[in-house]
Amino acid sequence: MELLAPAGSMVAFKAALLGGADAIYLGGKSFGARRQAANFTNQELQTAVRAAHKRGVKVYVTVNTLIKEGEVPSVFSYLDYLESIAVDAVILQDRGLLRLILDSFSLPVYASTQMNIHSPEGVVWAEKNGISRVILARELRLEELEAIREATRLELEVFIHGALCYSFSGQCLFSSAVGGRSGNRGLCAQPCRMRYKLGRDAGYLLSTADLFGVDAIPNLLRLGVEGLKIEGRMRSPLYVYLTSKIYSAAIRRAEDCRSPLITQREKELLEIVFNRGFTRGYLADDDVMQRAYAGSRGQLLGVVDFDGKTMAIKVDSLRSNDGVTLYRQDEKVGGFGIHKVEREQGFVILRPPFKLPKGGYQVYKTKDRVFDSIQKRITEMTLPPASGQTTVRRFSFTPIHRNVARGDLSFYVSSLKSLEAVIPYADRVYFDWNSRFPDAYAMCDQAGIDCVLILPRFSFGVPPTDAESLMVCSIDQFEAYSGRKLYGHYAMNFFNSLTIPRLFQYTLSVELSKEDIEEIARHYAGRMEVMVFGRIELMISRDPLLDEGTLIDRKRKRFPVYRDRFGFIHILNSSDLFLLDYLDDLENMGINSFGIDLRRRNPVLSELVAKAFYQRDLRQKAVIKKMCNSITARHYLRGVI
Repeated sequence: MELLAPAGSMVAFKAALLGGADAIYLGGKSFGARRQAANFTNQELQTAVRAAHKRGVKVYVTVNTLIKEGEVPSVFSYLDYLESIAVDAVILQDRGLLRLILDSFSLPVYASTQMNIHSPEGVVWAEKNGISRVILARELRLEELEAIREATRLELEVFIHGALCYSFSGQCLFSSAVGGRSGNRGLCAQPCRMRYKLGRDAGYLLSTADLFGVDAIPNLLRLGVEGLKIEGRMRSPLYVYLTSKIYSAAIRRAEDCRSPLITQREKELLEIVFNRGFTRGYLADDDVMQRAYAGSRGQLLGVVDFDGKTMAIKVDSLRSNDGVTLYRQDEKVGGFGIHKVEREQGFVILRPPFKLPKGGYQVYKTKDRVFDSIQKRITEMTLPPASGQTTVRRFSFTPIHRNVARGDLSFYVSSLKSLEAVIPYADRVYFDWNSRFPDAYAMCDQAGIDCVLILPRFSFGVPPTDAESLMVCSIDQFEAYSGRKLYGHYAMNFFNSLTIPRLFQYTLSVELSKEDIEEIARHYAGRMEVMVFGRIELMISRDPLLDEGTLIDRKRKRFPVYRDRFGFIHILNSSDLFLLDYLDDLENMGINSFGIDLRRRNPVLSELVAKAFYQRDLRQKAVIKKMCNSITARHYLRGVI
């Protein structure tokens, strides 16, 4: 079993080597899902690959963002460079890049967790399409992972330690909706770590604990999982070293059937170096939420009273050259190092070197006495420089001509009453997955319009249906229903004209701007739909505890929350997308269809919106805005960075 360590900088790369990782994953200056890390220049990548290979360690490079059409020539040259320096694999999210590599390179491809593969069907698709390894969704339970293992001998990789996302990876649009920084493009602003209100609850309602999955290692070994992955390309070199060393030792102990897999001292070091609270994760069916605070606090030693001069804490683990940080309620007060431990009657006496009001404080250990020596070893490690120059190939598109199209009006509805309201204006209906679909189909058939069944955003088993026209929300669903007339939901993350597989029609990503869409339309011959109205889904989560209602952020924006019949939580945008002003522009680009999402909306609003878009009546914009409270065209006008 291979242990993969993260490296967000050359110093962290050295830490992973010293820590004993079997493989290191890292990213260049562009196209990686951690664009805010230091990352690696091309020369540094070459140095890292050579240094790792000399030690028998593999290097996997993340090219795991969604790629805009205009970026394809640059990423092609980058992939050519990566092949020339003999990286061991590239990690991809974008299925268009998969097609590019299959057509032009011999690079091994690992499917990123951002590709959102989470079922046997998805892994079968990956195997058919030349992927060497799948990095599975972090939301999988053990029995779901067992079903995947039974379906394929493809290499599987599972996250074992580090941060968890609230939303399924590759499905979060929250960051771009509230700040223009796309998590799918490597610039997540971490809205899940902010404070919210929902009903009577307030706090860090979307904040997850950190995964501490050491107990799952024996089961993962039994299943033949090939790779265990530590999250953390934004983490410190100390974190990388300690997690690599401790998990490497745990894997060897599990392989030798020794116990315990981890010592108390090793767990203490992991808690100190970084944690937001630990969870065993979905693999152990554990609660993954940690709503008390959102940042790392280290190891909690206790809650003590400060008398104005000293505080006494009953603990055995503090030594000279350790460090502690104090919190009062939710506020970080400050930290200090312990030069000499004072003990009285079983208590350690702490003397804060700064002024504090009297009262109770939480004491966390945030530095261990071994940290300085580890840091020194990492800093002093030298690597041989890269040598030689490489040349790269270039890529260019062949433009096509798209005819000006009359855009169909395609309505998303979830009730028969709303369906009745929109039918006079519809060319097509996408009906939500519920028991009324047969009635909806009959109504549409009588009216002479297409009726497409929207598959659930998520289901860990394939729900049976006889419907011939389906909207698929994942590559897993495509594989399960291949051969039928398939429409792609915007959750499929269509970002460029190379995207595979081919469907009857794709809905373009809602993060694309007018210019991005124009660029795609110059090169893509298939049918395309653009969402032009409705509340976009920002997150979908397996959180079993969040209530339905309205999530309110610090700016008092209101995000509807509902739970679907499969138990998944959906968080919708605070504003309705509204692009009625731009339908002519989109038709001139050759866009074939306009998506109008009226699910869970009342029939009065549904009819008003349907009629306004049918008649192109901009006079209704103010009325619609008032009924919806807020409308936006943000991404169409600005895109995402």
